[in-house]
Amino acid sequence: KLLDWMDSKTDFFSAPASTRFHGACDGGLCAHSLNVYRVLHGTFFTPDEDSEETFAICALLHDLCKIDFYKVSTRNVKNDQGVWEKVPYYTIDDAMPYGHGEKSVYIISGFLYGEGRLTREEAFAIRYHMGFSGTEDKNTIGRALEKYPLAMALNVADMEASYFIEGSDS
Repeated sequence: KLLDWMDSKTDFFSAPASTRFHGACDGGLCAHSLNVYRVLHGTFFTPDEDSEETFAICALLHDLCKIDFYKVSTRNVKNDQGVWEKVPYYTIDDAMPYGHGEKSVYIISGFLYGEGRLTREEAFAIRYHMGFSGTEDKNTIGRALEKYPLAMALNVADMEASYFIEGSDS
């Protein structure tokens, strides 16, 4: 049901991952999610200890909060000849202002419930995937990252995908 919703009722597969930094292009959100999965799995996954499903859920769904979040608008910019022209750019239109990681957990929880619901570790990893880049109390972030190592791993994978793989020119 979650994948069907993502595919048919959202812009997940066409949305950007940001307004002008990493993945600021059509399909950037999906590409970013795949990059995070590749880094998370390739760097941190230990067979016989870790769950393939947990790694996939956390990496691929960590930024569901960005679904239907960006809109295309236009602005005037001078071109190389000094002439003003309208160019498209992404702007934010947050219809559900519920934070970042917590919004992703909230959205996922609407589809995964009962025995198939997020584990506590998955929920904390997604909630705190921004690490110390988040706006909440740094002591709270530190305690969450210490208690749930997957949260720290997801944060590192997200940062590596964002800054080293994708960069601001994607």
